[in-house]
Amino acid sequence: MTDNHMIDDIDKRLLRLLQTEARMSITELAEKVNLSATPCARRIKRLEDNGIITGYYTQTDAEKMGYPLAVFIAISMDRHTAERFEQFERKVQSFNEVVSCSIVTGRSEDYMIKVRVRDMAHYEEFLLHRLNRIEGVAQVHTSFELREVFSRSIV
Repeated sequence: MTDNHMIDDIDKRLLRLLQTEARMSITELAEKVNLSATPCARRIKRLEDNGIITGYYTQTDAEKMGYPLAVFIAISMDRHTAERFEQFERKVQSFNEVVSCSIVTGRSEDYMIKVRVRDMAHYEEFLLHRLNRIEGVAQVHTSFELREVFSRSIV
C-alpha cells in the first residue's frame, strides 16, 4: 500500500479533502468522492493503518498567535558523529520556537531549521542563549522569511 500506484484516485481525492478540512464528516467525504459512508470509512482507516495518514491536527496562524517572524537557520556541527547529531536533535526538538528541523546535503551546513519568534529580541535570545549553547553547534547562518508563498502536503 505504500507504493504510489497502490493509492488510487479516490484515495487521493479523500486525502486532498482531509488536508483542507479534516473535520469533515464521513458522510460529507463520501458524498464528495461518490462513495457510500462505509466504503469511505474503510478507505480512510486503511490509509491510517498503512501510515499514509499520520495524524490530524489543528493548523494555526503564526502571526495571529504572536509569532510573525519566520527564520531559517542553517547549522554546522563541529563533529559528524551519531552521538553529536542525536544530542543536537533532542535539544532542538525541545525548543517550542522550532517548527521544523531537517538534515540537509548540498550545503556546507548540516541542518536547516525553521523557527517562529515574536520579534528580533526574541530571535536574539533564542540564538544566543539557547541554540548557540547546544554542544557541537559550530556555526549558524540565518535567513529571514519575507513571505511564505505556499505550504502544502504531498498527495
